[in-house]
Amino acid sequence: MTIGSARQELEGERFASSGSIPSQRTAADAYRVSEEQLHRARMVVARNSGDSEDLRQLLDMLGLISANPDLPPPVTR
Repeated sequence: MTIGSARQELEGERFASSGSIPSQRTAADAYRVSEEQLHRARMVVARNSGDSEDLRQLLDMLGLISANPDLPPPVTR
């Protein structure tokens, strides 16, 4: 996901809450992050960032993007 694609998706997304509660995670799942969780986290950051530079810095600090495009983000390693 690029910063531009996050912004485009954010602009096209309706702000409806699903109202669902996530299921409880086990100890084995404590450090696993699913693709859906990664996507949702990126969308939350995109909604709350001031501009594209702010978005990039926040995604990087939170480990939601990788400095190397050939590697997965740190949260999924």
